[in-house]
Amino acid sequence: MRSLLVIRVQPTIPASSDAIPLTPERLLGANGYHVQVAGSEAEALKLAREAEASILHLSLADVEYWVNCLGKGKSDSPLLWWCGPDTVSSSAESCEIETSIDGILTPSMTGPEIHWSLHFAARRYMERKQWEQERKQLQSRLEDRKWIDMAKAILSDLKQISEAEAYDLLRKKAMDERKRMVDVATAIVKAHQLLQS
Repeated sequence: MRSLLVIRVQPTIPASSDAIPLTPERLLGANGYHVQVAGSEAEALKLAREAEASILHLSLADVEYWVNCLGKGKSDSPLLWWCGPDTVSSSAESCEIETSIDGILTPSMTGPEIHWSLHFAARRYMERKQWEQERKQLQSRLEDRKWIDMAKAILSDLKQISEAEAYDLLRKKAMDERKRMVDVATAIVKAHQLLQS
């Protein structure tokens, strides 16, 4: 992972006029990473497509908005939060966020620590994506099961047969019509609802 995007909406303000703030791009650049900085939504969406990870240099209150923004742009890379003095002080009230962050970077990290943090963030991101896909598949199966159960109940009631026989009837109808069982079940339920109204 070498190409990174830093998203920062407001410029960092040094603690004193003499201090030069340690920004993520300075730290990452000093450790051999190619870093681009985005300050607007359009710029972030454009640059995020090429970045291998995005570092959110924002308060936690702003993180959820930017995660959603990057998701709309189909950004497909790990998200890390820059936990520096400026972002920590502005995040005290919102430590509980409703979005997934894959890792954290801090100004005190050394090169190897940054490497391992990015490595584990990439692994966490892949696991999160796999869990999201499995969750969608399970939800789809539950939805299919709901339609099949409703169709079984309708067939059992109308034909005065057991649910096991209704299931066999559904399966045979699906095979005869070369359709998925859930499609046949959905058609039966919708036709029954139409006749009932």
